[in-house]
Amino acid sequence: MASAPTAWGRVLVIVPTYNEVESLERVVGALRSAAPAVDVLVVDDASPDGTGELADRLAAADEKITVLHRDGKLGLARAYGAGFALAHELGYDIVVEMDADGSHPAETLPTMLDSLVSGGDSLGLVIGSRWVPGGAVENWPRYRRFLSQAGNHYARFMLRLPVRDSTAGFRAYRAPVLLSVLTPEIDSQGYCFQIDLALRVHDHGFDIAEVPIVFREREAGVSKMSRAIVVEAMVRVTVWGVKRWMTGTPAPARQSAIR
Repeated sequence: MASAPTAWGRVLVIVPTYNEVESLERVVGALRSAAPAVDVLVVDDASPDGTGELADRLAAADEKITVLHRDGKLGLARAYGAGFALAHELGYDIVVEMDADGSHPAETLPTMLDSLVSGGDSLGLVIGSRWVPGGAVENWPRYRRFLSQAGNHYARFMLRLPVRDSTAGFRAYRAPVLLSVLTPEIDSQGYCFQIDLALRVHDHGFDIAEVPIVFREREAGVSKMSRAIVVEAMVRVTVWGVKRWMTGTPAPARQSAIR
């Protein structure tokens, strides 16, 4: 994996995949165009549709791309966990999460990285947010929009977490901060995994900033959203929230920054 530092330091973008053969090349191409100096790690869960093989071809043609093959469909949290471990092993300064379905705008990544670096050591996480001024969602049915907004409002209230889009999957972490909050007990999946990590960053005393993005619904492939993912998030947020209220976890003194 190439490792030359960029203006932001050494940056690794982790792109988990499972059956994304129709989208991966376009997504990686957009990413390489928007931020050509960053490294890309595709973490494939043994996709039966040939995504892993496509990723290998992309990596063979571009030294900035690496592929990590896993033995089966082990879930989003474990895919990111494997990527985080590799980023730590190789000494990256910033670790980025990005979906493989084309919903995250690669052109916003430089702005997110600029925000993270300019925010100083106290800023641990920058989130590409749909629900801050300037953010938007395209091609979502009304029920999806309502579900996402309601879920984020609920997490914000229950957890006293000063983030408007805690379920967002497009985010950049300062690597030392990420390392400090990761523990073996993180076993959440889907949206809940993202809420869990944002909460840990906040509780460890680091600031979180949100950069507006235009989120576009996937054009190809099948969404990984399921009722089980939604239920898990609601149950866990409720349990965590009740514990925090019972133990008197203070409300945040200020809101997350919008950049």
